[in-house]
This record gives sequence, structure tokens and C-alpha cells, in this order.
Amino acid sequence: MENKRRALGRGLEELFNNEPLNMTEMEEKIITTTPKDKIVNINLDELRSNPYQPRKNFDEESLNELASSIKEHGVFQPIIAKKSIKGYEIIAGERRVKASRLAGLTTIPAIIKDFTDEEMMEIALLENLQRENLSALEEAEAYNSLKTRLNLTQDELAKKVGKSRSHITNMLGLLTLPNEIKDEVMKGEISMGHARVLSKLEDKDQAISLADKVINENLSVRRLEELTTSNEEYHRKKELPKRKITKKENEYSYLENDLCEKLGTKVKIKENKLEISFTNANDLTRILEIMHLDK
Repeated sequence: MENKRRALGRGLEELFNNEPLNMTEMEEKIITTTPKDKIVNINLDELRSNPYQPRKNFDEESLNELASSIKEHGVFQPIIAKKSIKGYEIIAGERRVKASRLAGLTTIPAIIKDFTDEEMMEIALLENLQRENLSALEEAEAYNSLKTRLNLTQDELAKKVGKSRSHITNMLGLLTLPNEIKDEVMKGEISMGHARVLSKLEDKDQAISLADKVINENLSVRRLEELTTSNEEYHRKKELPKRKITKKENEYSYLENDLCEKLGTKVKIKENKLEISFTNANDLTRILEIMHLDK
């Protein structure tokens, strides 16, 4: 186990200990602990992307806005790079590099760090998870890659990326879906809530059939859950004593699960109060952005 942990790279472990890894905090810690005379100017032509970075497309409008800012004010925050056989590999700050090229610059301030290949992969995956607008399946693939490469349990993965265990479990469950359903999820025809329900079905043919009903009949997630419940269980539930509090609890449980999936964190509804958990200031900002309350 100790050899395995050493193979993961002590740099990230020492930076964060047991805290969730966060790209913004990682950059801030590296920059604040680096002496000013260790920040160097690198020729933009010598820089290339992190080889483990799976995302290649960047929003052009956003890049042009950043380029305009750099033209007027310069690059405020140095990028982080690793020396390679030929030139340098970008660890963090690829948008700044691209925008600096658009702004007509030839060099950019940088901090050189010697990360291992394992750390480079972990950083690339974390940057995608925390900074990119990933689809549900892309997010699931990123979690699975991180879990597999670092030999993590779901609990360990949840803590590392600052998400709830249930969110990780539900996201990884999407990878078991038949390809036909995955295609519809990617196209936006089937929502994350519907996909989560379908991923729990062992009968793949049944899952595909129900996915077609979701699309053709515009089924709600609640209705889909009812259809996936066996007749025996469904009737047993209907025979339970009808108490107001039971109805409310069921409704709240459904809403809690739905909000948990949307926000990627623990949500509880009790006594007419909505409680949303967050791990730190950055996680709170992420949640507020999802809720469009960040402005």
C-alpha cells in the first residue's frame, strides 16, 4: 500500500493531505509558495498541452474575451508547466496560453514543477471535472478513470473530488447503460435523472424499451420509476396506510434525490427547510453557479 501511495506522487498528497483535491486551490498553493525569482518567462512556442488532457475544444468567445483582457492588462497569474524532453508541458493554465497567443504575445510567465505522469493524469482529470462543462457520461468516464488509475474506493474518490458518495455511485452506474441509451443521453434526449433510473435495471432490453417510452411519451422520472417497480411491490405500496406524512416523505425523498443529482452534493428537506451541504468556499461557489445565484 505504501509503495502504491508513493507511485501516486507525493506532491499532490502533501499539498492536500486528506482534503478534496481542487484545481483552483492547487494553483493558488503552488503560486503562493513559489518565490518571485522562480517565476520565469517561457516562449509560447515551447509549450504543448498536457498529454493526458482529453478535452481539446475551448469556447472561442471566452478565449477572445480573455485575450482582450491580456492585451490590456497582461497575464496576472503564471501558468504551471513541466519540463519535457522538448520544451514544456502545460499542467495548469492552458486557456491563458491560448488567449496569450491570440493576444499576440510571444512569452508567458510560468512556474516549473516536476510532476509525475500519474500526477499529470490526475490533474488533467480533475481539471476536466472541476472546470469544464462536461456531459453526464463524460463526467462518469472521468470518475471511472480517476478511480481505476489511482486504485480508489468510491468513498475515497468521493472525498478526493469533493462529491457525495451517492453522486459518485449514480454517475458510475451510467457506464453500465447499453450504448443505445448512452447515445440518447449524449444527445440530450434522456436526462440524467432518467438515465440514473435506467442504469439500475439488470434487463438491458427492458432498459432500452423504457428509454424509447421516455423519448416517445415524454415520461417523467417519477413515472419511469413506477414502471420499473414490479407489480407486486407497486401494489404493496398502494396498500400501505395513507398518511399525509408518508406522502410528504416520499415526495421529499424524490426531490432530495433529484437535487442531489443536479447539485452533486447531499441535500435534505425536513420541516419545510432545504439543507444543501458543501465542503468549502469553492464548492459553495460551484453550487451557486449551478443554481444561477452567483451574481
